[in-house]
Amino acid sequence: MTTPDPTGPPPDARAAVPPPDPARPAPGAARGGLPGLEMLRGYRREWLPHDVLAGLALTAVLIPVGMGYAVASGLPAIHGLYATIVPLAVYALLGPSRIMVLGPDSTFAAVIAATVLPLAAGSVERAVALAGALALLTGACQLAFGLARLGGLADLFSKPIRIGFLNAIALTVMVGQLPKLLGVEVDADTLFGRVAGLVRGVVEREVDGLALAVGGAALAVVLATRRFLPRWPGVLIAVAGATLASAALELSALGLAVLGPLPQGLPALRVPWVGWRDLAQLAPGAIAIALLSFADTSVLSRALAARGGYRADPNREMLALGAANLATGLLQGFPVSSSASRTPVAEAAGSRTQLTGLVGAATIVALLLLAPALLQDLPQAALAAVVIAACLSFADVRGMFALWRQRRIECLLSLASFLGVALVGVIEGIGLAIVLSMAVVVRKAWHPYRATLVRVDGRKGYHDASRHPEGRAVPGLVIFRWDAPLFFANAELFHDEVLAEVARAGPGVRMVLVAADAIVDVDVTAADVLVELDAALQRAGVELHFAGLKGPVKDRLVHLGLSGRFDAGHYEETVGSAVNRYRERFGIDWKDWDES
Repeated sequence: MTTPDPTGPPPDARAAVPPPDPARPAPGAARGGLPGLEMLRGYRREWLPHDVLAGLALTAVLIPVGMGYAVASGLPAIHGLYATIVPLAVYALLGPSRIMVLGPDSTFAAVIAATVLPLAAGSVERAVALAGALALLTGACQLAFGLARLGGLADLFSKPIRIGFLNAIALTVMVGQLPKLLGVEVDADTLFGRVAGLVRGVVEREVDGLALAVGGAALAVVLATRRFLPRWPGVLIAVAGATLASAALELSALGLAVLGPLPQGLPALRVPWVGWRDLAQLAPGAIAIALLSFADTSVLSRALAARGGYRADPNREMLALGAANLATGLLQGFPVSSSASRTPVAEAAGSRTQLTGLVGAATIVALLLLAPALLQDLPQAALAAVVIAACLSFADVRGMFALWRQRRIECLLSLASFLGVALVGVIEGIGLAIVLSMAVVVRKAWHPYRATLVRVDGRKGYHDASRHPEGRAVPGLVIFRWDAPLFFANAELFHDEVLAEVARAGPGVRMVLVAADAIVDVDVTAADVLVELDAALQRAGVELHFAGLKGPVKDRLVHLGLSGRFDAGHYEETVGSAVNRYRERFGIDWKDWDES
């Protein structure tokens, strides 16, 4: 899932990005064929300096962030660079957005760690293979969703669920990184176990003062620049400063944990062979990552398209994400997504096209080929500070309080997502939150809003009698509104509510008019209940009619064999026309306010 982190400008800095350059590629560049090749065919020479400079500026963020998120995922730091190079290159060829940065994401660190590390059983090589297999499964899911045009599946993760998920991920990742920042050894897999280990280490004075000083200083630099100097590369300053200090003072000799030399060269093409049982256990995590990454990527791509003057294509985004994850999995990476923080860095630096990402990838390749020892003195505590700062930026505690004020049921959904992810497990927590969200949807359809409608003097249309007690009812007519489809779960309630409204209206009711604009479907069970309701009303001398029923629903009633019971005379286009017809037919002496 893409989320803000300290690698880019804060939200208010995005507003400072200049409006779209009219010289950018035509909208067709992101549609037919391969978008990258389409862009190259129309590439303009004057864009090159902008893309190159933006790519170099982006690289300063990509390197420390990629390594930090790899370590937070329980993998060697070098694989974070592999997972940065590959998706940038693939998306430059296949991605429909003109400016989009793909790579490791802080919010997936806990998902990857929770999915991979229990299966790895302490083996680094097996963890790398499992992470690659997870990327392959994620990519396969995204390709399947994209080819089937199922981009809307991402809507399963509503805003409350995502807020709870992000807050839980922020807490989980920060607790996982604090031991490196403090220099404390913690051997635990659960959130409670890690917190207990941290508390024990602090109480027993096991904190490494040198690690705390270096990591604390790096964290302070990142947070201070983000707050007071948002256009300064705070992550680069913190990481470069910590690395230079570590090398100059030979802090590793004093016991400070450092990154060590990176392997020279590029990742080799390698199929991550794992067992079928492993794939089955990785599958839930892959599905969750696929949907979560696309949910936020679609939001980001729409925002970029709106600023760039072209239309976003969510299914093409899903295909590009899937291809990037497949390639990353084959080249010793782990699942990746778009970045809502690094993308604005590229945009603010003047990026015009996806060539910016290629420049960033090429710069990292040059580092791995020519100077892999450049980062060997980078303190692990500084990388932990980068990840912790990222968590502090995307945690949204205020959002949960806002949900409590706006709608408490959705706040409870968010809280369930938070507690499930934090206490039970990442995948289990996401599943629990989705199930609860679906339960709320079913509850709304099962017991939908319904109302008796009346006419209110001086106002057009017919209105809810409970909200307008001053309204006037048409004598002998009950107008009943039902705000949901009719199906097996709510059909009996519909039946009982209509009869209850007739009873409340007292003697003299001649007709029930159902305001059916919101009834967009009727299933077999509901059709049988309509027959029972019509029969019960007929025994009481009351007719059943409908206003505003959609054509396809009328066709469904005919298909269900109800055309004999509900012929054309039972339907009216609007409530108003139905009322007028009722008055003429029964000679009702009642005048509306606009007829006086």
